[in-house]
Amino acid sequence: MKSAIAIMLALLVSPLAVALDWKTALDGAHRDEANKSRDSARHPRETLEFFGLSDGMTVVEVSPGGGWYTEVIAALMHENGTYYAAHHSLNAPGSYARNSLGKYLQKLAANTDVYGEVVITQLRPPEQVELAPAGSADMVVAFRNVHSWMRADALDNILAAIHTALKPGGVFGVVQHRAAGDITVEQIKESGYVPTSVVIEAAKNAGFELAGQSEINANPKDTADHPKGVWSLPPVLRGGDVDRERLVSIGESDRMTLKFVKPGA
Repeated sequence: MKSAIAIMLALLVSPLAVALDWKTALDGAHRDEANKSRDSARHPRETLEFFGLSDGMTVVEVSPGGGWYTEVIAALMHENGTYYAAHHSLNAPGSYARNSLGKYLQKLAANTDVYGEVVITQLRPPEQVELAPAGSADMVVAFRNVHSWMRADALDNILAAIHTALKPGGVFGVVQHRAAGDITVEQIKESGYVPTSVVIEAAKNAGFELAGQSEINANPKDTADHPKGVWSLPPVLRGGDVDRERLVSIGESDRMTLKFVKPGA
């Protein structure tokens, strides 16, 4: 049996885990009010808990866009883990990607108390694909990006990069607009909806094992057959006033929530 002195010394050299501060992450003043209003549709806590997020992790978010999930994950990992944001490249050929990265960097710079520890990496396959040091990540997450990766013909490259970044036993969590049935690649690119089977097959081909599926982000009202794809629905409502009341009543898209694991732990 260890002596009291030995236990005290162990505590001194091994800091105690700090519970995730969900209150600050979800309700803190750093969050955009419009983003907060979507929590009921995006279920951030339930989603991240399903993936297994916990204190002290190294977490990578791929293609964080405007930073909706950055607000939550960066706050959770602040002084309690490491958060990598694998965003667009400074050398991206299109102005959309460069502008998106610029706005994201401005968001981080405006609140260094929360975002000062965020590590930015650049993603531009096939030239730039290091999301984080190889084998360093406990978890990689991606939210509603698979259709964009397919549109750029980069899905396989990005999944390979995710696999490389993860430790053996690490988790890859995916949320994606879900097609109602089998559709073609061109229909995926046009609509933003992806069949669940397509995501699972691509992940398995990249070396992942499916560890679980959840209906946390399901919306049975969404028929996934709108004239302007997923962007017909809130929050985008690309059709303007055309059929607006009905589309608003549907709410945000129906989404799959998949948890994969990199074998080998």
